[in-house]
Amino acid sequence: MALRRALHFVFKVGDRRKTAAFYRDVLGMKILRHEEFEEGCKATCNGPYDGKWSKTMVGFGPEDDHFVAELTYNYGVGEYRPGNDFLGFTVQSRQAVNNARRLGWPLTEAGDGIFITEAPGGYRFTLLDQDQPETDPVQKVTLAVSDLQRSTAYWSSLLGMQVFERDEGRRTVLLGFSDTQCKLELHDIGGPVDHGTAFGRIAFSCPREQVRGYRQGAMGRQWGGIHIGEDLGARVSRITTLGLPTISMERGEKCLLNQQSAFTEKWPCLHKSSRDPRKL
Repeated sequence: MALRRALHFVFKVGDRRKTAAFYRDVLGMKILRHEEFEEGCKATCNGPYDGKWSKTMVGFGPEDDHFVAELTYNYGVGEYRPGNDFLGFTVQSRQAVNNARRLGWPLTEAGDGIFITEAPGGYRFTLLDQDQPETDPVQKVTLAVSDLQRSTAYWSSLLGMQVFERDEGRRTVLLGFSDTQCKLELHDIGGPVDHGTAFGRIAFSCPREQVRGYRQGAMGRQWGGIHIGEDLGARVSRITTLGLPTISMERGEKCLLNQQSAFTEKWPCLHKSSRDPRKL
């Protein structure tokens, strides 16, 4: 197990059944677990909503070694306004392409063996018509930024990600903790980042002893927008420093979980809940 690892991306969904059909029947992911909550998450896991909500983890394999999607459903909220912050998941799976064709799910060819599709809610997915790798089929998550240089410094300097690729023409930088993990791609859109109401959250794990350093680094450099979950949710601290419009997910949408909570118990926030992986 890598010391640091990308864990999941949080999507707000308005239609659980249609969303389940896409992830399960088109992409070929499995429902890994499901939880129901009676009140909003204190760390805003479900967004700025106080009512009943649920989350469902879906992925190609166990959360311990796969990048997965967390599907968050707020009861009574049927839709969200997409922004321009989330630019897509890239999944390497010939089976997913075949599934989409068989089910009549809309596909747009974007190149040789490259197809674009959308999940319910307008979330973009790029499907690579290739055999699934032995590791994780989820290759990268692409997020919009308005200042590529500063955003790259944030992810590489503070969070310790390695820069794997720079593309000046496309104005993108590809980062990650390991060559075998899901990567994070930053794409400079040349203007303000709009999060809409559908804004998500990307989560990473790190060893417990590194959590304090991340917090101090964020405060010392005046970086903003990190949620750090510690001690299995007994205390969750939120660092928010305003005035950073250049970071793609500056609204508190990076989540760092220490390894004990991320891999042993899996729940960064504790709530009374019922768990049934068949529900969605």
